[in-house]
Amino acid sequence: MTETSPKSTRLRELASIFLKLGVIAFGGPAAHIAMMEEEIVRRRQWLSHAEFLDLLGATNLIPGPNSTEMAIHIGRRRAGWAGLLVAGTSFILPAAIIVAFLAWVYLRVGSLPQVQGVLYGIKPVIVAIVIQALWGLTKTAVQNLSLALVGILAAMLNAVGVHELLVLFGAALLVATGKLIVTKSWTKAAGIPLLLAQTAALPLAAGTAATTTFSLSALFLFFLKAGSVLFGSGYVLLAFLRADLVERWGWLSEQQLLDAIAVGQFTPGPVFTTATFIGWILGGWQGAVLATIGIFLPAFIFVAVSSPIIPKLRRSVIAGAMLDGINVASLALMAVVTAQLTGAALVDWFTVVLLLVAAFLLLKWRVNSAWLVLGGALVGLFINALGWNS
Repeated sequence: MTETSPKSTRLRELASIFLKLGVIAFGGPAAHIAMMEEEIVRRRQWLSHAEFLDLLGATNLIPGPNSTEMAIHIGRRRAGWAGLLVAGTSFILPAAIIVAFLAWVYLRVGSLPQVQGVLYGIKPVIVAIVIQALWGLTKTAVQNLSLALVGILAAMLNAVGVHELLVLFGAALLVATGKLIVTKSWTKAAGIPLLLAQTAALPLAAGTAATTTFSLSALFLFFLKAGSVLFGSGYVLLAFLRADLVERWGWLSEQQLLDAIAVGQFTPGPVFTTATFIGWILGGWQGAVLATIGIFLPAFIFVAVSSPIIPKLRRSVIAGAMLDGINVASLALMAVVTAQLTGAALVDWFTVVLLLVAAFLLLKWRVNSAWLVLGGALVGLFINALGWNS
């Protein structure tokens, strides 16, 4: 479908794609982004690899859930402001509904459903999908030897524990400095940090209420703050939630928090739907709705503010060089996560076979990732039922 198609058609397509991804996108942000790359770049060609990479680089520089922000960016590119809302909401909604249902079950039975079989079969498939996306994006991002070396250095630094933001900004400054030296474009260096300006757009202190008394408004403000300032993985979210909700205010027990994080990890869609689970535990369906809106609202605002800046960055020689550095560093971060996913997914020869079969079907037959995820889940349930994975 071309860009000349009616806007209503583009909005329906966005809703269809991201509702589907909200149901099948297991595996965390790296896997979600890989599935988006398959759907948007490879299958529909709405964006080029280079355009997709620029959005990914910009997404890594703003707080909030990266894969959700990618969905919002894609919606904005495809169908304007309405597309921004439709794509983001469609990606979040299925996961939020699933997590809310699990929270309802949890309050009644006091434990989580067993999903080991599903995850056993899905994880190797997810690894294959991410590796395919990494391969395609890397061929576009790594334009020369210097960018390849920057990417390798970024991966090494992140693997030994250097913070993601330091890696991203370090890569950006390194590539931009090299460009300055080669081109002597010193006068073009002014105004480089445009992508950072939008961080002042939200009231970042919104959730710093000193009271330990629970209320729905306090819950909303807490998750608004979380969505406004959090970078990094679900483990960063765990530390943030534990500090306030468990230790400082005593709203949750340690076990409830761990169960909430587990739900966010093993359900499809954004990991930040952990907020939906906690909201339901603390305040029923109203709490779930307010917590979900609170943690995801900043992502929509950050993308809305930063999206018009990205083309301007690409047109600037030096800012474009910074974006090149951020892009290769972003892929390096994805590669480190993929290595960790691979270690967790390949636990026996069954999972190795699943990975190889999924990779073959992706590369040879271009099988849609939705069918691969479903097939992996069914195989995992079958093997778990027979006890072959024990």
